[in-house]
Amino acid sequence: MKKVKTLLLLGFLLFISGSGSFAQSGKIEFKEFDLKNGLHVILHQNNSTPTVAINLMYHVGSKNEKSDRTGFAHFFEHLMFEGSENIDRGAYFKYVQNAGGNNNASTSFDVTQYYEVLPSNQLELGLWLESERMLHLRIDSTGIETQRKVVKEERKQSLENRPYGRLLPEVFSNSFKVHPYRWMPIGEAQYIDQARNSEFMDFYKHFYVPENAVLVIAGDIQIEALTIMVKKYFEDIPNGNHEIFRPKEKEPLQTSEIKVNAYDKVQLPVVLYAYHIPAMGTPDSYSLDMLQKWMAGGKSSQLYKSLVDQQQIAMQVGAIPFSLEDAGLFIAYGFANLGKKAEDLDAAINTEIEKAKASNISDSDFQKIKNQIENDFYSRNSTMQGISSTLANFYIYFKNTNLINTEIQKYQQITKEDIKRVANQYLKPENRLVLYYLPESFKK
Repeated sequence: MKKVKTLLLLGFLLFISGSGSFAQSGKIEFKEFDLKNGLHVILHQNNSTPTVAINLMYHVGSKNEKSDRTGFAHFFEHLMFEGSENIDRGAYFKYVQNAGGNNNASTSFDVTQYYEVLPSNQLELGLWLESERMLHLRIDSTGIETQRKVVKEERKQSLENRPYGRLLPEVFSNSFKVHPYRWMPIGEAQYIDQARNSEFMDFYKHFYVPENAVLVIAGDIQIEALTIMVKKYFEDIPNGNHEIFRPKEKEPLQTSEIKVNAYDKVQLPVVLYAYHIPAMGTPDSYSLDMLQKWMAGGKSSQLYKSLVDQQQIAMQVGAIPFSLEDAGLFIAYGFANLGKKAEDLDAAINTEIEKAKASNISDSDFQKIKNQIENDFYSRNSTMQGISSTLANFYIYFKNTNLINTEIQKYQQITKEDIKRVANQYLKPENRLVLYYLPESFKK
């Protein structure tokens, strides 16, 4: 079975580090409506190329799991490709590939999404495939045992056998003590092994229901005809008729710095700061996005110039505003240069953060930040798959699909003073985890 992506791929971000203003480059039109079973549908018509993107996003991620059954959402990312009453085992990918398309899936802390990109004359095939696994997914012993092995192997390759693979799990497990963000979407292998078949079926019946999903179709479509087709394949799927489980836990305010040493089979020490920040979509989350661009947005950024170019204490640095539905983390990190101590890199990163909190952003730097934000915003929506994913996210998280046209205005409203304010409000020692991720040879 083709390996599907998970949120852990975001771990690779830890290795990555024009002119103009915020100008809207054309409104994205769409039609949205609810079916009688509660499925929300969003249609975007763009007939410039004969392709369509179908995105079905379920509002279930690792935060919806029980602490003794982590990894269920990610497990279903795999199990959903096992087939259905009318799709033979292993045939899902063949249908899409034989039609000249591609498909994949991803799991995060908050959502799970599945998509197909197909020639537009194969649109009905894509709708049938998605309706099949929403209506009667095959959940049997053969599929479950197959995917248990696949998931455990993926965990080994993604975490246990990959350099720095345990980095993000260490960050989240030490930053969150109460909220289910404390475990990663890939979960723990022993819980998948311990789970009974009936538990997987219960999870499916609870979360993979029409009222907990949004279906987005973007591309070479005719909206009126497609509306009829969507109803044909999805409207008769029964809804769950129950309240969807959402975690109620609130992470307590952190009042003192947390310091943790973790060891792995790596060559270079990593020093990482993780600061608690508000949920995505809050006003300060936009300011924090812009703060990240200023501090670590490329090789001309403050962190890179100081720690990599000038001091040469780090071989790579960066920052990630890891915004999530209920809360988030602002992560700043550095990979120590050969022969450099973690303690010295720690001091250097802290110095640059304090400088950022005390500094005033120049007009030229502020314009550069705006340019980067604008470029990122429009790049995300440069393909039909990108548009479909953006529309799905804005509906699932905010019930405001039109943010695809208006969110850029939220960045427009941010001032230099806002960026400095959030730096001082959130990048405080008492609000952070300091993680030393060290070679095993450093153990005493």
